[in-house]
Amino acid sequence: MADEAYFVGPPKETGPGVLLLPSWWGLTAAVRQRADQLADAGFTVLAPDLAFGDRPETEDEAEDLLGEANPDRLVQLVLSSAELLAEKAASGRLGVVGIGMGGSLALWLSVRRPDRVTAAVSLYGSQSIDFDGATADYQLHLAQDDRFISDDDAAFLEATMRMAGVAVEVVCHPDTHHGFADPEGPTHVPGAADAAWTQVIRFLQSTVDAA
Repeated sequence: MADEAYFVGPPKETGPGVLLLPSWWGLTAAVRQRADQLADAGFTVLAPDLAFGDRPETEDEAEDLLGEANPDRLVQLVLSSAELLAEKAASGRLGVVGIGMGGSLALWLSVRRPDRVTAAVSLYGSQSIDFDGATADYQLHLAQDDRFISDDDAAFLEATMRMAGVAVEVVCHPDTHHGFADPEGPTHVPGAADAAWTQVIRFLQSTVDAA
């Protein structure tokens, strides 16, 4: 296996934990750079390789690999990564940030482990689960035109979360498509990606602490 995970923290003290869940492109150099950016902002970051060493070169190949992935293996990696990070970070309560399929898993984890997740960010991920019992604050980043998430899907997700009584902020990025924050993909929009990450870091700094 080429890469199992990337772990990085602030230069001095151990910071609050942020679990970074990549998209179907895997643990790329761009994901590592975003992890470094989070560490520079004061967080202790763990990014597991959800592609298990595969590095697809096209969207079709990435979609095929995701279709062939063992869902139990994926969720077990997410759960074990959260537990490992909780041991290494300044607190057992974590933030989780996910991109694409990682965003969907971030939302799932926030419901599965409400005792662990205090803040969850999804960049064009989606879920159709019940958010009752979740204790996290949420930030959702959506593309204006997403071939995987319809306007109705996005509205249903937000309504489901609000019905559960959780705090949710929804940001729709104009002139973007699914994958706008993935430099490896054909729909990458650098300006929108950087704007989203600026908002992500501010959100985490206001919701994730070492208490």
